[in-house]
Amino acid sequence: MKRKGQALVEFVIILPIFLLMMLGVFDIGRIIYTKIELEDKMSDAITLYKEGNSKEKIIEKLKLEDNKLEIKEDSDYQNIEIRQEIEIITPGLNWIFDSPYEVLVKRSILNES
Repeated sequence: MKRKGQALVEFVIILPIFLLMMLGVFDIGRIIYTKIELEDKMSDAITLYKEGNSKEKIIEKLKLEDNKLEIKEDSDYQNIEIRQEIEIITPGLNWIFDSPYEVLVKRSILNES
């Protein structure tokens, strides 16, 4: 009879830790997925930029929000950035990652003119 009570106590102690770990894996997975998604959009943005499209056209074609894409022109390079914020849902994980966590992808392309 005491074995059932012991198993219940162990389960109650382990369950919150297990749930926090699962939520943490879920949050980190969302961050990695967003990074991969932004890398793909960056590749398309560079192609569109090299074709001579404006920032507004790139935003329209990639279906981005205005503040997510930034193009900075330098004398030798164009620096392109795409960013997205992710809200961290795991309690305690926001001590490690700022919430909202900003995923940022940057590329520099050489001026060919």
